[in-house]
Amino acid sequence: MMDAANREWPLVALVTLNWNGKDHTIECVESLSRLTYPNYRVLIVDNGSTDGSVAAFHAQLPEALVIENGRNLGYSQGFNAGLQAAYDLGAEYVLILNNDTIVDRGVLEALVGTAERDEKIGFVSGKVYYYDRPNVIQTAGREPHPLYLVHGLVGEGEEDRGQYDEEKDYDYLDDIFLLVSRTAYEATGGYDPLFFLYYEETDWCYRARQAGFRLVYTPEARVWHKHGKSTGGDRSPTFVYYTTRNQILFMRRCAPSPLFRRYLAHVLASSPRTAGRYLRHRRFRLLQAYLRGLGAGLAWLARGSKPAAPLVTPN
Repeated sequence: MMDAANREWPLVALVTLNWNGKDHTIECVESLSRLTYPNYRVLIVDNGSTDGSVAAFHAQLPEALVIENGRNLGYSQGFNAGLQAAYDLGAEYVLILNNDTIVDRGVLEALVGTAERDEKIGFVSGKVYYYDRPNVIQTAGREPHPLYLVHGLVGEGEEDRGQYDEEKDYDYLDDIFLLVSRTAYEATGGYDPLFFLYYEETDWCYRARQAGFRLVYTPEARVWHKHGKSTGGDRSPTFVYYTTRNQILFMRRCAPSPLFRRYLAHVLASSPRTAGRYLRHRRFRLLQAYLRGLGAGLAWLARGSKPAAPLVTPN
C-alpha cells in the first residue's frame, strides 16, 4: 500500500519473462531490491519452464508476483500476459525488462520522470551497456535505415564518453528495457503475437507512433545486459529463423508499398549470397534456419497476409 510519502510516485510494475533461465532471472530481480523508486511491483512471467524456475522464484523471490503461462507462448504473448496483469494491478507504467539484465538503482526515477513531462510520451528507454564490459554501450537508441526502416543500434560497441548524453526522440526503441505508459498500452494493445520473437518491439513502436505517441531515449536510465544469454545470441538458429521471417512481416506491414517492393527485390537478390556464406563457413544449422525463415516469410506473403496495424488515436 502506498503511504503519504509515496503518493506523488505513480505505480510502476516491472515485468520480466523467464523460460528456463532461472539463474539470470533471479540475479535480475535481486538487482531490483536496490531501486530507490518508492512505488513499484515486480512480476515474473514464466513461459512453461522445465528447469525448476517457478519453485526457485517462490523460494528465493517471495516479493515477486509469479505468473505461470504453462507453456512457451513466445516473447510477445508471454510479455502480453505480464502487461495485462500489471495494468490490472493498477500500474500507471510498466517497465518491460529482459531477464538477463541488471539495472541501475535510479533507473525508474529517470524513466518515469521523463514520461511524466508529456502525456504524449508513450515509450521511454535509455542506455544499455554490456554486462561484461560495463562502460561499453550496447545501444543508446535505434538507427534508421533507408531500406529496412530500422537497422542497427546507436553507439553499439563504443566506450561511453558522454557522446549519447542528450535526451532524444526516436522512431524506434529497443525493448531490452522499455517503460510503457498505460495510455499507450490501451491505445495500441501490446505486442502482436504474430512475431513470437524478434521485431515485436519494432512493430509496436511503429504502431505507437501511428497512434500519436512519442518514443524517447533518456541517458540517465541505465541497465547492463548479458547480450544473447536468453535466446542464444545472433549465431543461434532461433535468432536467424525469426529475424529472417519477421523482418519480411514487419516490412510488409509498416513500409510504404514502393519501399517494400525495393526491399523484397533486395532480399530475393541477396538470398543466394547469404545462403552461400552460411554454406562456406559450414554453418549448416544456421543455413537451414535462414532458408526456413525466408520460406516462412515468403509463404506468408503469398497468402496475401497483411494484418492491419491498429491506428487508434489516444484521447
